[in-house]
Amino acid sequence: MLYYEAQPKALPEGIDYDEFIVATYYAALPREAIMYYLAPFLAVEQSTGTWTPVPGETPEVRAKHVAKVIGIHEVPFYEFEVPRGVEERTYVVQIAFPFRNIEHQIPMLLTAVVGNISMAGKVKLLDLYFPKKYTEGFRGPKFGIDGIYEALGMKERRPLLNNMIKPCTGYSCEVGEKLFYEAALGGCDVIKDDELIADMAFNRVEDRVRAYMAMERRVYEETGEHTLYTVNVSDNLPKMFEVAKRAVDAGANAIMVNYLAVGLPALQALAEDPDINVPILAHMDCAGALYESPISGIASHLVLAKLPRLAGADAIVFPAPYGKAPYLKDRFVYTADVMHYPMHNIKPSMPMPSGGITPEMVPTCVADLGREIMIGSGGGIHAHPMGPTAGARAFRQAIDATMQGIPLHEYAKDHQELAVALGIWEGVFKETTAEAGIEAKTEHLG
Repeated sequence: MLYYEAQPKALPEGIDYDEFIVATYYAALPREAIMYYLAPFLAVEQSTGTWTPVPGETPEVRAKHVAKVIGIHEVPFYEFEVPRGVEERTYVVQIAFPFRNIEHQIPMLLTAVVGNISMAGKVKLLDLYFPKKYTEGFRGPKFGIDGIYEALGMKERRPLLNNMIKPCTGYSCEVGEKLFYEAALGGCDVIKDDELIADMAFNRVEDRVRAYMAMERRVYEETGEHTLYTVNVSDNLPKMFEVAKRAVDAGANAIMVNYLAVGLPALQALAEDPDINVPILAHMDCAGALYESPISGIASHLVLAKLPRLAGADAIVFPAPYGKAPYLKDRFVYTADVMHYPMHNIKPSMPMPSGGITPEMVPTCVADLGREIMIGSGGGIHAHPMGPTAGARAFRQAIDATMQGIPLHEYAKDHQELAVALGIWEGVFKETTAEAGIEAKTEHLG
C-alpha cells in the first residue's frame, strides 16, 4: 500500500477529499510532450521534491506529503491519433495537495498551488476546492451581506449605492467633506475613499473620518438614512493596523483596504482583529496582473472573490463588463456567485460591481447579479450636470425604477435627475464610441 500512497498520482476515488485541497489548471504543451508523464513531476515539485531526487524524499515522506495528480483531461480528447497540423495540446489538470502541507495559511496555499508552477509557461490556475477542514480555520467576513444591511439599519433588500469620492486624490479634507455630504444627501448608502488616497500628509485618515462622520450624522438627521464611510487604511505593514485602529477610534463605521497591494494575510488579520469591529470593503487593485492572461496566472473568480472572501472581506469591488473595464459577462456573473454562494462555514461577501457604471446600467446589473449588491459609481455621480446630490438621486431613482419593474426612460419622465443623467450619458457613450471607430453597444441600456 505504501507504494501507491507514495505515488504523485491517484484516481479521484483514491484520495480523501476531506484531507486535500484540489487545484484545477489549464495547461498547454507542445505536440510531442506527454502530459501524463509531466504532470506528476509538477505535483512533486510543488510538494515533496525538486528537479532531481534527494535522499530525504523517502517513500514514507511522500506517502504523507506528496501532491497527487487526480485528473488529466485533454481538450479535445484525442484517442487514437493527434491530427496533422496540431502543434499544441491543451489540458485540464487536477492536482490534490495534502492539507497537512498547507494548514490554515494563505501564504502556504498560494506557494503550493501557484508557486513555481506560475513560471512553467502556459499554466493557469482555474479553481480551488477547499475541504471544510480548511475553511474552518478561517473566520471569513465578520459582517457579510446581512451585516452590511444591518449596519445601515435597512430591512429592505434593495441594491445599495456606493460612491467613491472624486477626484481620486490630491484634494483637501474640506473638499472631501463637502463632496461626502452632497453624495450622502442624494442617497448614497456607502461612500468610499478612492483606492489612490489613504493616510496622506495632505489629507489624514483621522481628519477625514471625523469630518465625514459629522456629515453622516447631519445627513441622517435630514433624511433618516445612514451612510457607511469606508476609509482607506492601506499602508505599509505593520503601520496599516495602527491606522485602521486609529480610524475606528475616531468613529469610522467601515474601512477599506487594497487587499492585493497589502496582501491577503493582511486583510485576514484586519478581519479577525476584535478591535476592527466594522465592515471591510476589499478593493481590487493589482488584480489584472494576476488574472488577465488567458493562459497563465490565476482565474479572476479566485482573485476577486473566493480568496478575499476566505480572508474576511465583507464586500468586494470587481469590474463590471458594461462599464470601463474589459471583462466577460459570464466571468462577471460567476465571480459574483463565488462571493455569495454557500462555502462551508464562510459567510457571503457582498458583490460591488464598479468601473464606469452609470444609472442606465442599473437594470442590467440587477438582472445579472440580483438585488443584494452594492453598485459603485464615482464620476457617474460627481459629474452629474446638477451636482453630486443629483447624481446620487439619479442612481437611487434608477434603483427604485428597477425594483418596481419600470423602464428607466419611463420613470425618468417624472424624475428630473434621472432624466438628465440618461440624456447626458447616453449621448456621451454614443459620441465616445463613434470617435473610437467602434459600433456602440446598446444591449445594456435601460
